[in-house]
Amino acid sequence: MPETGDRDALLEAAQRGMAVAYWAANHPDAPAVVERDRVSTFAELNAQANRLVRALRRRGVGPGAGIALLCANRTEFVEVVAAADRAGLRLTPVNWHLTADEAGYIVDDCEAGAVIADARFGEVAAAASAHAASVTVRLAIGGDVDGFETYTDALAPEVDDDIDDPCIGTRMLYTSGTTGRPKGVHRDDSTAAPGAVTAATLAWASGYRPGRGQLHLCTGPLYHAAPLQLSLVVPQTGGVGVVLMDGWSAEETLELIERHRVTHTHMVPTMFHRLLSLPADVKERHDLSSLSFVVHGAAPCPVPVKQAIIEWWGPIVAEYYAATEGAGTVVLSDEWLQRPGTVGRPETSDHILILDDDGNPCAPREVGTVYLKAPSEGRFDYFKDGDKTAGAYRGGHYTLGDVGYLDEEGYLFLTDRSANLIISGGVNIYPAEVEAVLINHPAVGDVGVIGVADTDWGEEVVAVVEPQPGVTGTPELAAELLEWCRPRLARFKWPRRVDFVEVLPRHDNGKLYRQLLRERYRVTPRP
Repeated sequence: MPETGDRDALLEAAQRGMAVAYWAANHPDAPAVVERDRVSTFAELNAQANRLVRALRRRGVGPGAGIALLCANRTEFVEVVAAADRAGLRLTPVNWHLTADEAGYIVDDCEAGAVIADARFGEVAAAASAHAASVTVRLAIGGDVDGFETYTDALAPEVDDDIDDPCIGTRMLYTSGTTGRPKGVHRDDSTAAPGAVTAATLAWASGYRPGRGQLHLCTGPLYHAAPLQLSLVVPQTGGVGVVLMDGWSAEETLELIERHRVTHTHMVPTMFHRLLSLPADVKERHDLSSLSFVVHGAAPCPVPVKQAIIEWWGPIVAEYYAATEGAGTVVLSDEWLQRPGTVGRPETSDHILILDDDGNPCAPREVGTVYLKAPSEGRFDYFKDGDKTAGAYRGGHYTLGDVGYLDEEGYLFLTDRSANLIISGGVNIYPAEVEAVLINHPAVGDVGVIGVADTDWGEEVVAVVEPQPGVTGTPELAAELLEWCRPRLARFKWPRRVDFVEVLPRHDNGKLYRQLLRERYRVTPRP
């Protein structure tokens, strides 16, 4: 990062949404975005962002307006983010896996004045934008979409010098919506500038050093909060370019790290497991010596999986506990190895509370609901949903619905989400604990554990397993997996049965789509 004086200049630029412009002025020829064989420098990215701001303003979309972005991981996604950041716009990236009705709900609910869409998803984008009366501008990236102007034509006549009146924008992402309609996580405009300072602070802490050839590999879809923040906003605030993956595969990840000499990346635990499951000759074929910092989160990581990744890559792995709504803790490898399974210790003793169902504080190692301290200013709210907002807060703290405990030294350990709880025979069972055991069997590629209705027990524990490539799910394997659990779990946590599927349903952020899995098993309780 820059020396002290330059840091002040970067912070000032970042708080106006102009971090990309700062690096365009100081490292204009450094790569900002690598997309397959297409490379855009910081100067080129900055120029496109300025053109887009002017194109939107010409069409009546100015500071305070909402825009919706339905786009794959490509250079134009990055351009839209950079433009929204300096134009005072409220940006809502939309999951392109959604149906037209689901996407249309978000476009309408976020009160978008403009929709910018990848032509790959043109049919959904056209139908979604028709749902929203507030949409007046439609731009199509990479091809034609009915009723849309082309992105290229809209930007072509605009000049590319820095705009005279930058105003930092905001982002409003939507929760996954596994129960009911998703809700926008909204923050007051006053949080934007402090958020930019946080991004710069994270960039310094992550070891980003512009001008030294560093690159960050973006492994996840940018419409998700973690990839957007940690694989785009933070590295680019730090003057480091990003290599975009359009869809993830384990071997391609290793290839890209080697080819581009990638130094940083963000992953989810499922990726770790699949990388570890690659044949030994594939893992040994690629030079990963450039890799210096790997951050992960989004879902619990089984202890043996993380230990194996650290053994392979070295103590360069950091873990965070956070969500779209806010941040909690961070833990580095050395500290984690001393307390395997922790997601870190909060900076202040009152930042995290563990409360029981009656709202009383839990004793050390007693499991309860995890509450995070809300900032004194700029608390989030669920957009246009006061009841949901009120339900998330308890006094000065809010919950993401996670369950866990603090140890005697204040380190946080997560057990699961309260919504995933299985109650069998009146006993609470957390699926993540059972999954962490099964995932370490060599035949298991992925696993989801759910509760299925049962007349005698209320719910029975069912393990749904995606076998490793080349492994067939057989009754013999099911029996072997049940036996695998016996010495490793208390009897009441044992799965009653194991089913096999070709592919488990997962969100692109790595989280199991547990609700969909439950729906497949929603039947009358067995007599």
